[in-house]
Amino acid sequence: MISTSASGRFAVVLLILAVALALAAPAVAADKAAAKGLKIPAAAAESRDPNFWFQKGALCATYGNNQAAIRYFGRAIALDPGHSGALFSQGVSYGQLGNFTRAVSDISRAIEMEPQNGLYYYGRGRTYLLAGEKDRAMQDFRKAADLGDEDAQAYLKSVK
Repeated sequence: MISTSASGRFAVVLLILAVALALAAPAVAADKAAAKGLKIPAAAAESRDPNFWFQKGALCATYGNNQAAIRYFGRAIALDPGHSGALFSQGVSYGQLGNFTRAVSDISRAIEMEPQNGLYYYGRGRTYLLAGEKDRAMQDFRKAADLGDEDAQAYLKSVK
């Protein structure tokens, strides 16, 4: 199991969750309305804002609904193919579902877009670790640590 620095990451997760809840509320209301057969406002039903779908995906992933998260991250990527955060998050969700090949592919594409983002290397390293590829995982953890990712640094200290 990979350790995380609880205080900093927990605060970030709470902030992301609060933002995701605020941004996803119209879509959740639209989903509930659709389920009841009510008319859905067009703006909520088909937002053209990739961040709307990214936040909705983040909310689903937070609650463990990775299938739905992948669907929403996919909508964000379709609207903005350069949305590295959506690619990374979609990759993490694929990894959570055990589709490591797709996970590594998506996270690697995000790394190509933002090669200085240590979190992306850490996420790919975690995926490699879950897939049983410890050597590749360690390479990514070292790169992430070099880029300042605290979780990677903590993990490397814990395995010495």
